[in-house]
Amino acid sequence: MFDVLLEVDPTFQPVWDAFLDKWRDQIELPLYLALGDLARHAVGKLESGRTDELQQIFTVVERWLADGDELVQEAATIGLLEDLQNLNLHKSTSPDQLKQWLGPLAARRWIEAERFWSGQIAKA
Repeated sequence: MFDVLLEVDPTFQPVWDAFLDKWRDQIELPLYLALGDLARHAVGKLESGRTDELQQIFTVVERWLADGDELVQEAATIGLLEDLQNLNLHKSTSPDQLKQWLGPLAARRWIEAERFWSGQIAKA
């Protein structure tokens, strides 16, 4: 999942390396935690005005949603998109500022997550 992401945003490499080092003894990596790291990384880019790579990051997310298996799609939605909506990650920004970089599939999942957390729909 992360190889393509690291190609488009090499600034995530130190975060990814620290994640791999921390979890090196695990048989299966807790990728949801890495996606949480990616969410914080993306919000940090937004907050600092370094938004160059956000389009490329979200192009990769769109690819995960379009081409990934069910587990990848779920991880991208729950592990990343829902984290990006977490107001606790945003100090001087808002989640809505990220919407401009969402592809069509990510935008649909984003809206579904918003509706779920506001109680408008039940999760299937």
